[in-house]
Amino acid sequence: MSIMHKVFARLYQDSVSLMQISAQISKLPGIVQASVVMGTATNLEQLHDAGLGENFNAGPNDLIIALMGEEDACNQALELAHQRLNSKPDEGSNNGVRAPDLVSIEMALEKEPEANLALISVPGDYAAAEAIKALQLGMNVMMFSDNVSVAQEKQIKLLAQQKNRMVMGPDCGTAIINGMPLGFANVVQRGAIGIVGASGTGVQEVTCRIDQLGAGISQALGTGGHDLSEEIGGISMLFGLNALAEDPETKVIVLISKPPARPVAEQILKCAQAANKPVVVNFLGAKAEEITRPGVTAASTLADAAEIAVALLKNRSLPTTVAHLDPQHVAMLNKHSQMLDAKRTAIRGVFAGGTFCFESQLICQQQGHTAYSNTPVAGNSKLADIWKSQGHTLIDMGDDDFTRGRPHPMIDPTLRNQRILAEIADAETAVVLFDLVLGYGASSEPAAELLELLSQTDKQHAPLLIAHVCGTEADPQQRSQQINALRNAGIIVADCNAQAALWASHVANSQAQKKEANA
Repeated sequence: MSIMHKVFARLYQDSVSLMQISAQISKLPGIVQASVVMGTATNLEQLHDAGLGENFNAGPNDLIIALMGEEDACNQALELAHQRLNSKPDEGSNNGVRAPDLVSIEMALEKEPEANLALISVPGDYAAAEAIKALQLGMNVMMFSDNVSVAQEKQIKLLAQQKNRMVMGPDCGTAIINGMPLGFANVVQRGAIGIVGASGTGVQEVTCRIDQLGAGISQALGTGGHDLSEEIGGISMLFGLNALAEDPETKVIVLISKPPARPVAEQILKCAQAANKPVVVNFLGAKAEEITRPGVTAASTLADAAEIAVALLKNRSLPTTVAHLDPQHVAMLNKHSQMLDAKRTAIRGVFAGGTFCFESQLICQQQGHTAYSNTPVAGNSKLADIWKSQGHTLIDMGDDDFTRGRPHPMIDPTLRNQRILAEIADAETAVVLFDLVLGYGASSEPAAELLELLSQTDKQHAPLLIAHVCGTEADPQQRSQQINALRNAGIIVADCNAQAALWASHVANSQAQKKEANA
């Protein structure tokens, strides 16, 4: 087994590009692990912790390719990564002279003076400085970068407030601005529903379901996960809410977040009530009576938020919750689970989307199932060893614990797929619950590799698999194509994340009754 690395001095690539290259070379035969990162102090430490070497002669402006695997495979991977890093789109020509690379926000703004949004995707140690530069130049900011301190985030957002600009992020993974998907986003119709969300996959779920219901999105604005904390005070959500309230193209507004700090929630709800437009609020886990007031409607799940928004837009009566068990669902689930061994009683959730993991934990709790997680909701327990499940376990594979030195599972699902196989092999597992997230930036064939691995398992003695596909027909991966592939392999596919969690809970309840009856 060889460990190799190569350093490219003063070669910058944004984090999404680096994750995509890492994912591509990780799949080469003979490669055990691969990481392509900038040489920041944090990344150097993570490479060391991952066993990919130490004493790198690299600084934060240098790019590192680090590999573990067979020697020939490592050499091949280095060559492939080198080609990817040096490939550029057709630049055209200007009498044979190539235009100089843009190396600063100032240079980019000089070339495109009408631009008013800067997307920042540099290592977190340097993201705050770039965001401040962009704000000083009069631009709005989307910070894809994470690992920005709360103190820096507050400084940036207070400056944005002074300049009447919006900061999306830090760690804002999803936005749709004037129909343009940014970060991990989906291809959806333009329309009259505006969204402000503190969750990337939450925004994806709601925008996709709105598209599936035949409506469209005016704007989808991300805030970053810390925005609604008491320290930050919801600065970005309040700005986005007010902007959508003033936007003539937006007729209905949706707000999405994990539970905000109480005083922040009250301030946001007060502004929502004053918006003079219908506002749908999904603060995951919050009680409806704490949210509902004139002009503001509470939604208990992400899918409900989309359904209610479309109903309000089209002046229809408000729907009941999407996540319900009707007799047809019960019959289908009972048929699939009748051959399960009575010893199989555990729910095992393996998620690429952090908010999907959060929402699923809440729904399983409501059905009587407390669980373990690396990111537990209130009332659930912290998993002692993130690599080993116990009882009901729901894992966020996109959390930093799993992505240090590795691509996010939405880009490269290899680690997530391995975890699914491990849960299938566990004799306690009754049902494996997982998501498939489509769209720009995500894996081009998210179902293919998993199905290839599943084809090698013993299906006769395996647990049930219940999936939820977040995406649209216009996405590069095409939602119906992914759903059909899963169903053809015997996987149950729910309409939304909440429904999938409810179905998994029903199977677990049935198995618990079966075990008790056999005792």
